[in-house]
Amino acid sequence: MVVTDRTCLARSAWLFLVLTVSCSFAQAATLPVDNVDVLYHRYDGGGMVIDGPSVLVRKSAGPQVSLTGQYYVDMVSAASVDVLATASPYTEERTEYSLGVDYLYERAIMSLGFTNSSENDYEANTVYFTVSQEFFGGMSTVTLGYASGWDEVGQIGNDNFSEDADRRNYQLGFSQVLTRNMLVGLDLEVVTDEGFLQNPYRKNRYLDPNDATLFLYQPERYPETRTSTSVAARAIYHLPYRASIHGEYRYFSDTWGISAHTVELGYVHALNERWSLEGSIRYYRQSEADFYSDLFAFENSQTHLARDKEMSSLSGTTLATGAVYEWKQPSLPGIKRVQVSLLLDWLNFDYDNFRDVTAPGSYLPGEEPLYSFDALVTRASLILEY
Repeated sequence: MVVTDRTCLARSAWLFLVLTVSCSFAQAATLPVDNVDVLYHRYDGGGMVIDGPSVLVRKSAGPQVSLTGQYYVDMVSAASVDVLATASPYTEERTEYSLGVDYLYERAIMSLGFTNSSENDYEANTVYFTVSQEFFGGMSTVTLGYASGWDEVGQIGNDNFSEDADRRNYQLGFSQVLTRNMLVGLDLEVVTDEGFLQNPYRKNRYLDPNDATLFLYQPERYPETRTSTSVAARAIYHLPYRASIHGEYRYFSDTWGISAHTVELGYVHALNERWSLEGSIRYYRQSEADFYSDLFAFENSQTHLARDKEMSSLSGTTLATGAVYEWKQPSLPGIKRVQVSLLLDWLNFDYDNFRDVTAPGSYLPGEEPLYSFDALVTRASLILEY
């Protein structure tokens, strides 16, 4: 995770998107099909525009091995409101490369991969390994996963600034076929972080009656360790009229005092052999970190200080809709299946104790309007199976 404004996105909008992607259940003991997946994504909201392409290629190397490569780009412009309060808008680009291999052995799949993410002030590397095993004739699947990341944090304009952050991720997943039409799953994830876990650009504010604005800013200070735990329960039910409904509940807590709840309900309906429509609604709620405050009483009032709005108490709602077109055995040489999709997410975030200091008007410190914003996420993809 990057400690620029993309951190805000990762902990708000991208939280919703990641949960959407991870809503799939443990993979059955079958290698992924050979395909090329081209995606364009765009996030527009909260004073930020983030967009770029992604290309993923899968190719089998015999009946037991599948190789994966992915290239992903984020182009960022502007900045979030808490950064704009003390800095100027900016633009930057992040590139990400991933390589992976899947190995099928009887009813088990072992996956190994590496990801590198790079931008002008941040370098992130991650290695992951997962094992997925089927039991009871494919009715039950257990998945174990581990990932290790090591990040290098820099600061634009300060060549002497260099910090490290190490991350460990542990996953345990279980899925079960209950009936011919119903599948349920339960996932447990534990993440431990250590090192420089804050944003080197972000600042918190404190009261100062001697200043004309009655407050001043100082750099944030976060703890150097963090452990988070999340548990998610999911279910999908296939309806008798070419449709399905799925639901999910996820609980998150960490050693910084944040606890969060996510509830989602979604529906997919096939119009015919090629067209399908989908929609979902998701609600997210979190509490604030123990060391967060929108306005501290005085300078260095406590050991750890945070004013990052994603550390505050907030709630968010996402409404999603989309259409998918699938064409099997098209008249294209070497292509077995074509899938085109267009998905739109509308997100709304309301912050309970983060105030917009950039709002027009004259306000006393701590009486500015509470911050809220809307965002639109667009995802257009093309999948060619060969």
